[in-house]
Amino acid sequence: MSQGKVLKVSGPLVVASGMEEANMFDVVHVGEQGLIGEIIEMRGDRASIQVYEETAGIGPGVPVVSTGAPLSVELGPGLIETMYDGIQRPLEEMVRVSGSNITRGIKVPALSRTKKWTFVPTVKAGDEVEAGDIIGTVQETVVVEQKIMVPYGVSGVVESIEAGDFTVEETVCKVKQADGTVRDLTLMQKWPVRRGRPYKEKLVPEMPLVTGQRVIDTMFPIAKGGVAAVPGPFGSGKTVVQHQLAKWADADIVVYIGCGERGNEMTDVLMEFPELKDPRTGESLMKRTVLIANTSDMPVAAREASIYTGITIAEYFRDMGYSVALMADSTSRWAEALREMSGRLEEMPGEEGYPAYLASRLAQFYERAGRTISLGKEGRLGALSAIGAVSPPGGDISEPVSQATLRIVKVFWCLDSQLAYKRHFPAINWLQSYSLYIDKLEKWYEENVAKEFPKMRAQTIHLLQEEAELNEIVQLVGVDSLSFEDRLKLEVSKSIREDYLHQNAFHEVDTFTSMNKQYKLLKLILSFYEMGLDAIAKGANFNKLVSLDVRESIGRFKYIEEKDIDASFEQLMETMRAAISELVSKEAETDD
Repeated sequence: MSQGKVLKVSGPLVVASGMEEANMFDVVHVGEQGLIGEIIEMRGDRASIQVYEETAGIGPGVPVVSTGAPLSVELGPGLIETMYDGIQRPLEEMVRVSGSNITRGIKVPALSRTKKWTFVPTVKAGDEVEAGDIIGTVQETVVVEQKIMVPYGVSGVVESIEAGDFTVEETVCKVKQADGTVRDLTLMQKWPVRRGRPYKEKLVPEMPLVTGQRVIDTMFPIAKGGVAAVPGPFGSGKTVVQHQLAKWADADIVVYIGCGERGNEMTDVLMEFPELKDPRTGESLMKRTVLIANTSDMPVAAREASIYTGITIAEYFRDMGYSVALMADSTSRWAEALREMSGRLEEMPGEEGYPAYLASRLAQFYERAGRTISLGKEGRLGALSAIGAVSPPGGDISEPVSQATLRIVKVFWCLDSQLAYKRHFPAINWLQSYSLYIDKLEKWYEENVAKEFPKMRAQTIHLLQEEAELNEIVQLVGVDSLSFEDRLKLEVSKSIREDYLHQNAFHEVDTFTSMNKQYKLLKLILSFYEMGLDAIAKGANFNKLVSLDVRESIGRFKYIEEKDIDASFEQLMETMRAAISELVSKEAETDD
């Protein structure tokens, strides 16, 4: 443990001398209060420290003590349902210790040291184990069973293992290693946040993360273990999209990071999640959620840590074989924290004042997502999908954070303020967004939804692109100049936009749409288009065709409960066929 003295204080940056024995990224305690900081630069015996708490009152000559260990998180039973700050201090516990005005330098363990957990062993004495093997389980919540794994770097023969109730620090298993040393294993392990957790193999993503949001699942899907970015200006609904994904995405565990977000948005999450019924289990959504709150009024340096804290916890659950969805809201605030620290370190600024290493830091974060086979003999399959919100100033996505993010991620959901002003939610612009996972996921859609689904998707996008071109002509010369076929295209595209892509997050039925329902609703809209084209070719009256009652029924299809889908679909198809053929036969009669 090396000890130095403060030379200079510049906001969250503290420079200390006499730190020649310390290493990069070591955690240090500054001053009498023991404020938590991390070394981010070394020059000779001088260490530049980013302090994760308010530095008011710290001056030159104040002692700085290095712990000799990097910033690490505690991983074990007790993570789920807990709300942490950026450096994994449980907020509820901090309030209990210090009251609502949280004092500086407060030390609270991330996992409770007194609570006992019931441990059920899955191996016995004499069994050989290696890093990543499961030695037992703990039922953490009604929904989540935590698997206790052998820590990285430990392998050997189990000398003894006990069942019963233990705290996270008590020894549950002894492993004799090849060199004869005996390692005591507890329910808890530590891991440095800036280092990705190891795995055996990374797989190609080939199945989608089903979210129940039609514009995402059908048009711009994200793969399980994929990465997506949601850039958009203020008020375009980034946080609502993130909340929707956290609620409905097909994941076992949700890690939600509120990084530099407004306090009221985190309050919404805190109020909503416990009351939300998880559609998969019927329990509260909090029973499978970890929250990390670093609001905009908290110290800026802790934002940087919060992103890494969140993804390390997510990797830990991925290693157990779970599918994890990580929401980072928003990475722009994290980049702003990097920019502030870089400015105080007097580094050469890059574009718009951001540090030159912004792109590589973002890549380091997103590259930790993926579908992996974990360490250990069992080789469990886990997935970590990362979805980052980006808040570009003025909605301008040509700025550095958006551009650096788009170079890494494969899905871009472009939120459009114009759509939001028109009350079209989710305000994802269908002409500017894209997903590069489409080709890999086609096979899954063909096997699990319908053989023709990829073709329907391509046709839908084509119709929307043609609509944009036709609208330009309409603005110049009016709708009457178009052929009936083109006018039908406009009508069907309007139906796709208003009935399909528009989705009400606050409607109890419309908030989530299964893949079967998505396919059937789209099939109805496109079938009307095909039958309509045929009817126009046979001389049917266009105005009568587009004002058929069945169109109203197609628009209301999204509000039908999941259990009634199949019956309603068949009925609507029949009604539509009958109505259109009747229209055609009437026209034929009048012609005669």
